[in-house]
Formats: sequence, C-alpha cells, structure tokens
Amino acid sequence: MVDIKEIKSIKLTPFTRMSASIHAILGFVAALAMLIMLVIVQAAGITGQFAPQFAHFNWITGVGIPLIVILPITAFLITVTVSFISAMLYNILVPRLGGIKLELEGEDVVKIPVIAFSLILSAIGAIWAFIVGLLMAAFIAPFFSLISSVPIPPEIAANITNATGNAINSSVFGPIGIIVTLLLVIGMPIMVFVFGFIWNALFAIFYNYLVTRVAKIKLEFANLTGSLYELKNIPVMPTAFAVALLYALLGIISGILNQNYGEFITNFIFYFIGTAIAALSYNYLAPKIGTIKLNME
Repeated sequence: MVDIKEIKSIKLTPFTRMSASIHAILGFVAALAMLIMLVIVQAAGITGQFAPQFAHFNWITGVGIPLIVILPITAFLITVTVSFISAMLYNILVPRLGGIKLELEGEDVVKIPVIAFSLILSAIGAIWAFIVGLLMAAFIAPFFSLISSVPIPPEIAANITNATGNAINSSVFGPIGIIVTLLLVIGMPIMVFVFGFIWNALFAIFYNYLVTRVAKIKLEFANLTGSLYELKNIPVMPTAFAVALLYALLGIISGILNQNYGEFITNFIFYFIGTAIAALSYNYLAPKIGTIKLNME
C-alpha cells in the first residue's frame, strides 16, 4: 500500500548537526584519497617531469597531510551554515509553496511528485542565488563606481578606441556597474530558479519512470509522536545504487550538453561511492548524535 507523506517541516538542529557531520566525513575521505594520489605522484616522480620547479617540493607533507585536517573542518563549517539556512528556508516556504512529497511503500520511495519537489528546491536555490548575487554586487558596485570616477590613461583609451572603433571614457563604467548589479541581484536568481526547476523535474521524472524499474531509494522512518518522524536508518546498497543510476542518467544529458560523453560513468561511480559513504555515516552517527527529524503528514 502506497502512503503519501508531505514533509511539512525539518527540525533545524538535528538536520544541521547530521548534515555537517556527514560532510566532514566525506571531506576526510576526499582528503585521504588525495593524499594517496599525491603519494603515488611523488613516488613516481611525475611532478619533476611536468613541473621541474616543484621537483623537490614534498607534496605529501606540504599539501596532502594538511588537507586531512583542513578539508573535514572546512566541509563541516560550510555545511553548518548552508544546511541550517536551507532547512530554515524550507520551513518558511512550505506554507506558501507546499513541501516535498514522497510516495512510500514500506521503506521504498516509489515516487517523487514532480511539481512539489521541483518548486520548493528551485525556490530555495533562487534565494541562495539572490544572497550570493547581493554579496557579489556589494563588492562589484563600489568597484565600478570607483573606476568610473578615475580617468582612463590616454594610452589605454587609445588602444581601446583602436580595437573597438569607438571612443571610450571612464564614465561608461558607471552604467555597466548598474547593469552587472541588476544581473546579479535579479537575473541570476531567475536563471537559477528556471534551470533549477528543470533539473529537479528531470531528477524526479527519471527516478519515477526509469530508476524505480531497477532500484529504489530506501528510507526507514519511525513515528515518534503525532506527525513527528525520525529517519531511523538508510539501507546502504539499494539507496546508493538508485542514486548512482539516477545521476548516471542525468550525466547523459549534461555530458551531451558539455560534450563530455563519459560523464555518466564518472557520475555513477562518484555518486555510488559518495551515497554509500553518506548512508553508512548516517547509520553509524544516528544512535550517537541523533537522527534527522521531520514533521510529515
């Protein structure tokens, strides 16, 4: 029997704590992989062949070992901020846009309703784009304002005039700054929303009609009280395989667009390993730091 659940809200602290911890583990694994790669590169003397100036640089102690500390801490701190704000935005937007819906059959996610899933995730992405655009505009606008007030050296102005066939003076940078600011603050969020909606819709459509014929994401929820549920466990192999297969299909599209026709293979490998590590980490950490808790109806 299919049970349709809508995620009405996310408990901020458990979600942030778990997300940041998992990303710290993923950061550690990535740093470890880079360290192994650097050991191989240094042992084979590859650096000396392609960059003789770095032939005597110790990449293991100079880069590899510091990354073992830096990457997990950086991933943890960044994810704390991103996860907390994203979950908060989700909770704010749900009453206005509706939440993500999942059609569950036991542990199996059998369907992800497309519109609800795409709408709220693309809206959150657009808000993030607005925040980033605003921060970039706060730097760029004063920069353009400054250079518009400084005369362009005659020799540079002459070179630009010869290259373009049009006379130029520094006052032109003021309007350019305004246009760039508008593009960052208004244009970029709109583009992120549109392309995010399309990408998330493809994600849900591919999952619903292709991936579920082979594998399904599995999530073990347990009811705590009323509409409050906890994500108790994530079955590792079926979830990793389903996610990897989904991103392999998306990789076919993105690979065609950017002419990287092998992207679907690297997507499958990367997302299988990443999802498996994330699921294993969640199952290990859940009894120790607490599960993710959701209000679902």
